[in-house]
Amino acid sequence: MLDAGMKTQLKAYLENLRMPIELVASVDDSPKSRELVELLNDIVEASDKVSLRTDGSDARKPSFAIVRPGTDISVTFAGLPMGHEFTSLVLALLQVGGHPPRVEADVIEQVKALEIDGELRFETYFSLSCQNCPDVVQALNLMSVLNPRIKHVAIDGALFKDEVEKRQVMAVPTVLLNGEVFAQGRMGVEEILAKIDTGAQAREAAKISAKSEFDVLIVGGGPAGASAAIYAARKGIRTGVVAERFGGQVLDTMDIENFISVKHTEGPKLATALEQHVKDYEVDIMNLQKAVQLIPATTPDGLTEVKLESGASVKARTVVLSTGARWRQMGVPGEAEYRNKGVAYCPHCDGPLFKGKRVSVVGGGNSGVEAAIDLAGLASEVTLLEFAAELRADAVLQRKLYSLPNVRVLTNAQTTEVLGDGNKVVGLTYKDRIHDTVHTIDLEGIFVQIGLIPNTEFLKGSIALSKHGEIEVNARGETSLPGVFAAGDCTTVPYKQIVIAMGEGSKAALSAFDYLIRVTAPVDIAAE
Repeated sequence: MLDAGMKTQLKAYLENLRMPIELVASVDDSPKSRELVELLNDIVEASDKVSLRTDGSDARKPSFAIVRPGTDISVTFAGLPMGHEFTSLVLALLQVGGHPPRVEADVIEQVKALEIDGELRFETYFSLSCQNCPDVVQALNLMSVLNPRIKHVAIDGALFKDEVEKRQVMAVPTVLLNGEVFAQGRMGVEEILAKIDTGAQAREAAKISAKSEFDVLIVGGGPAGASAAIYAARKGIRTGVVAERFGGQVLDTMDIENFISVKHTEGPKLATALEQHVKDYEVDIMNLQKAVQLIPATTPDGLTEVKLESGASVKARTVVLSTGARWRQMGVPGEAEYRNKGVAYCPHCDGPLFKGKRVSVVGGGNSGVEAAIDLAGLASEVTLLEFAAELRADAVLQRKLYSLPNVRVLTNAQTTEVLGDGNKVVGLTYKDRIHDTVHTIDLEGIFVQIGLIPNTEFLKGSIALSKHGEIEVNARGETSLPGVFAAGDCTTVPYKQIVIAMGEGSKAALSAFDYLIRVTAPVDIAAE
């Protein structure tokens, strides 16, 4: 099952096991069960601390539990955790085997101290091509290791199709808690804790509000925000980051092949590297915090205040806004109602759930055409709808698209409504803009790829924005407010690219430092 290189790596990882673990497999005579047994035997061969039984009684076959003998601690996978989930498998083996997790100590204690009535039984549906799923799977696996009252099973949705359809799972990751939908989308341990530990948000808000003012406060934790944080911290000034989710939209990006000097990487890997680089400096990261209001300073040397959705408030001498952007929605009837019920925004994540089905892609730019090409290998047929008269994607992508036999391209097509049966998508309607006629397409999935919208709604009325909602900045990253700078996809700077956002973030931080030394002495410098 594993090649020689993976076996060597696995053996090295499993040397960190501190106590024995047992693999308990539930299998039948299917090819996938045979593959699973082969994988588990590879794991057993990699460490004398691992044993295997194949007499498990789980109704899902193939599946297996990783058990710490003599305890209630276990982690379960239904399916073969390969692809993006192989890392989840390795971490689960190590953590059940007693290897300490790389998580903040206070987070570990919070999980252990959770007061739980009965048990919390989580089920996570994932796909092997989903780059967002491992974070959720790994977070819940860890929580189940730390607290025996928390149970978790990670389920490959593509392998258990009947179950997925019965439970109407149409997006991954989808998490169920005690049989009911708990959450969808990317989450880490802190996000999950915030949902199940009702007092956590208030405690965190109180801690944040008690912090002294920062020299520079960065709002947003994407490439621009991370770059700004590093450049500011290197100046020796008090630096803070408020982020709704560290990594930003990079977390939702699959393949990155234009990041200079790195031939290929994936968004989640880059986001992890960004966060680790920031943590190498004395930066106060306040994650899971959404900004809802900016209150400008009343004097050039005064403090700008940022209010957060949690109720906390942070003050700083300068602010760098790097709130990024999010997927633009179609804004048609039925879209919101059927989101994650057939309407999707990530073809890499959710595509496997539509294998053999009819899907559409809305948008003819690079993202839309790339999505259609990817989906053509899974879906029975793909219809791409583009509002304009021509596709806007690169020529090389268009040539590939038109070579695929199960792809149909409709230009001058305006999507007008998402159709559903109350539970899931069954089709869409579009208007032919040339003939002014309305048509219906029967399908099961709609993938929306129509660009980005800046995350700047909370700034309306306090700072100058363009007609598209972007923060207006000059060549130095300065906004209309003294002491407030901006960088990245939320600004008027053209070309929304990771490398550009990083450059703009560093520029904004340097401009903020220049402002500080000219207008008011930074805290740390003034104290010297």
